[in-house]
Amino acid sequence: MSYMLPHLDAGYAVDQAILSEEDRAVIIRFGHDWDPACMKMDETLYHVADKIKNFAVIYLVDISEVPDFNTMYELYDPVTVMFFFRSPQPSNAPASRFECKFARTPTP
Repeated sequence: MSYMLPHLDAGYAVDQAILSEEDRAVIIRFGHDWDPACMKMDETLYHVADKIKNFAVIYLVDISEVPDFNTMYELYDPVTVMFFFRSPQPSNAPASRFECKFARTPTP
């Protein structure tokens, strides 16, 4: 289902997606489009996308094509879903920034 959700293909596009949303959370799935765990997550995200469209937007980032955030966000897991609300940059108002990372550990 990764072809059904919007992809961000550059670090600048990721930054702009986060910075441009003022009222909705930004959900970004970092991983590899070919990875079975990512495909499963993409399917789940696709099924909830319409239900949450009023308060969240979903994007996909292939970390092979856009490695800009691999070190910054410690993207070492096969699938990482991060939630951003407002600007990812620190500001004078601590409550204006929210970031949360969920990573799925592969099961044997």
